[in-house]
Amino acid sequence: MLQEKLRDLPDKPGVYLMKDSSDKIIYVGKAKNLKNRVRQYFQKNSSHGLKVLTMVKNIDDFEIIITDSEVEALILEFNLIKKHLPRFNIMLKDDKSYPFIKVTLNENYPRILMTRKVKKDGARYFGPYTNANAVKQTIDAIEKVYKLKHCSKNFNGEKALERPCLNFFIDRCPGICLGNVDKSEYRNKIYEIIEILKGKDKRILEDLTNSMEKASRELDFENAAIFRDQIQGIKTIGEKQKITSDASSDQDVINFAMESSEICIQVFKIRDGKMIGRETHMLEYYNNEDDFLNQFVKQFYYNRAIFPKEIIIPHEIEDKEAIELWLKEKKGNRVTITVPVKGDKKKLLSMVKENAKILLFEHMNKKYNKLRQEKFCDKWILENMGIEKKPIRIESFDISNIGGKDAVGAMVVFTNYKPDRKAYRRFRIKSVEGQDDYASTQEVIFRRIERGMNEIQQGKTSGSFLPLPDIIMLDGGIGHINSVKKILDMYDLDIKIFGMVKNDKHKLEKLVAESSTMEIPKSTPIYYFLNNLSEEVHRFAVEYHRKIRNEGMSNSVLSKIEGIGPKRQRLLLDHFKSIDNIRNAKLEEFKKVQGINEKTARIIIDYFNEKNEKRETMNEV
Repeated sequence: MLQEKLRDLPDKPGVYLMKDSSDKIIYVGKAKNLKNRVRQYFQKNSSHGLKVLTMVKNIDDFEIIITDSEVEALILEFNLIKKHLPRFNIMLKDDKSYPFIKVTLNENYPRILMTRKVKKDGARYFGPYTNANAVKQTIDAIEKVYKLKHCSKNFNGEKALERPCLNFFIDRCPGICLGNVDKSEYRNKIYEIIEILKGKDKRILEDLTNSMEKASRELDFENAAIFRDQIQGIKTIGEKQKITSDASSDQDVINFAMESSEICIQVFKIRDGKMIGRETHMLEYYNNEDDFLNQFVKQFYYNRAIFPKEIIIPHEIEDKEAIELWLKEKKGNRVTITVPVKGDKKKLLSMVKENAKILLFEHMNKKYNKLRQEKFCDKWILENMGIEKKPIRIESFDISNIGGKDAVGAMVVFTNYKPDRKAYRRFRIKSVEGQDDYASTQEVIFRRIERGMNEIQQGKTSGSFLPLPDIIMLDGGIGHINSVKKILDMYDLDIKIFGMVKNDKHKLEKLVAESSTMEIPKSTPIYYFLNNLSEEVHRFAVEYHRKIRNEGMSNSVLSKIEGIGPKRQRLLLDHFKSIDNIRNAKLEEFKKVQGINEKTARIIIDYFNEKNEKRETMNEV
């Protein structure tokens, strides 16, 4: 499935969200080209670091959001990391990651400077930006053209100093400290600069271009290169940023894509000029496009508690005015429904539609593949496993123990070939001493069937152990099948039982039944399904066994000995089999245990000798 998604990635800028098997976001990243960037993670010969390799092992799925520029992708990445705090985004959890341009409108004579921290201090901020050098070049170009104040002193327009600083003498400051700069004229220059930072930079670019060409004609190539870099910096900074163009914007942008009878609706949520997330809804299409959007808007906001100031939609809807009045009553303030014809809002709609198209394609492809895989599995099972009708519920069982200690059983359930994790069950083996997989499997199956039959006797059709399975899959061979069949015969149940036989690489190789063996065709849906089933039950059993063992370790007398942690406790118990054997062991016997040196052995011996002395003293008393 991942390979198909990788193949269909667009070569556009955007954000990618990596997810684990529980659908939790573990990493958020941005890319100039989503196709190239995301594919890099899955290249076998790529020289990734340990962190990336660890992350890739945990990736079960990914999601993308396309944008119109790398800057928009950066801003979206920034906000999504703040929202989800993915475990592998350690370096991006701090506000200092990217530079902003700050205009200190809270001062009488504002300055233009670069900062990496945004505060609510009355200043105007632009950004974040991807290139710190471009920010510095832009500020430098603006200061050269407009001659702005550099120092942090907040002058009121009157003469404050007898002698100005060096910036005045090198013609980089107008000399505000001398009291000869009109405040209103100075602030008008600042407002012009703000327009430049908002993308309206035509005039300053023309001036810089003329200066560059003049310097070039005069063979002053050094200054010509400086002007060239400043032009490039301003062009980079002036790149249009729809998502943060207005810091006060509070919008939901709704658009959709449709194919055949399917519709994918995307709702992008923009708050304070920043996109904070999106919602996706898959619907069945029923012919009337106008009515469908009209109905969706009403249903979407029916149970909402928070509403934006503006809802942007792709075309007019019948109940627009009525919906606006209704939302105004719910919100307490006006909510406007807008259908833009051009400009940034129209571009936002196009971006949302593009994302809807990608998700719709992915949804339909997944739906088609799922149907194809189910049909293949149904056909193979019916033809090869002696099943008369399609199996709905398949249960798989496995036993986990080490040397017969802390034995546990696990049961996983797949319904319509998909894991039903709510139906998973765990068992601690109670009636079996030592290592006996057949008897342990019998106990688990008996307890599972007995509880299911009790629920049936109570008149239930569903419950913790209902319905009963159509197929039981065991991690083992014919011996396991025969042991389980004895349990099913007690209840006169006709449930098909199969053993899953693995090869040396712990991959499923064939199925075993009472009177036959079935080879599983490799690289087919049934092969992947059965391997997934086998690995899932093994994982579930091992996790439970590890948990039981760790709990036992924390309560063990060994945990009270200095220097004996869980790892050494396991080594000692695996070697000596019991605490009594450890208590009575000699120094030479401890030396045979891997990871136990002479010093550690003496600590253990001294601990138990001290305990024995205390016990003898108490007996004497």
